[in-house]
Amino acid sequence: MSNYANLPAPTPEGGMNRYLQEIRKFPLLEPEEEYMLAKRWVEDQDTQAAHRLVTSHLRLAAKIAMGYRGYGLPQAEVISEANVGLMQAVKRFDPEKGFRLATYAMWWIRASIQEYILRSWSLVKLGTTSAQKKLFFNLRKAKARIGALEEGDLRPEHVKQIANDLGVTEEEVTSMNRRMSGGDASLNATVGSDADSTMQWQDWLEDEDADQATDYEERDEMTARRELLVEAMSVLNDREKDILTQRRLSDETVTLEDLSSQYDVSRERIRQIEVRAFEKLQKRMRELASDKGMLPAA
Repeated sequence: MSNYANLPAPTPEGGMNRYLQEIRKFPLLEPEEEYMLAKRWVEDQDTQAAHRLVTSHLRLAAKIAMGYRGYGLPQAEVISEANVGLMQAVKRFDPEKGFRLATYAMWWIRASIQEYILRSWSLVKLGTTSAQKKLFFNLRKAKARIGALEEGDLRPEHVKQIANDLGVTEEEVTSMNRRMSGGDASLNATVGSDADSTMQWQDWLEDEDADQATDYEERDEMTARRELLVEAMSVLNDREKDILTQRRLSDETVTLEDLSSQYDVSRERIRQIEVRAFEKLQKRMRELASDKGMLPAA
């Protein structure tokens, strides 16, 4: 982790109420300011710029973390993991891609939280199937749809309905529900231990319909698409593959000028090779996706 992580910043370990109040003091960034800070970090490794990018998005990390309730884990630790994901996002953020840091960071924050949850719950080991992991993140929402959130053991008809909806066995639903029961905390509970605090957990929720199962499915799809990408790269020759990788598939984008010097051709020629390689790659990926049933044939 880069040393900007060691710069002063509030942490949830000192108390949730205090932490949530502290992070509200960091101002949100205007697009141009965010862009310039990100450029300073990418080009000069300016740790102060990276630190400002992180602190200005601590509220986003906290709000996403609040959506992962009901797993019986300390909220401060969940937020800490969200902040780890945020720092990873800042470390890899490329301001030249044309989108805001918040959009990019949301995936990293959620991924970091989910990995922490999976590591922490003894029932979800590395050998657990993908379907069971999706059930882990989707069960609460499925129970909410049928009005069974407050029950202990589910009724047989509810078990059957959830199993059908989620594509798992009834035994898996019953087992998962029993292991997860008892971990929910009231959203009306006051944040922190201060006697005069009036802030409630629900005040910090970004999305009351947060769907962690969808996030997990998207991560599975991303893995499948990475595999498609590797397979599709075979249609490119060595020069096309190298140029496209350096221009579009690397954390640090190489400039046209640098590549023109490397290959002793004009910048325009490098651009043409990049565009052609990208078109060939897209075509091959569509063909492979169609063959594998990931999309309808054209």
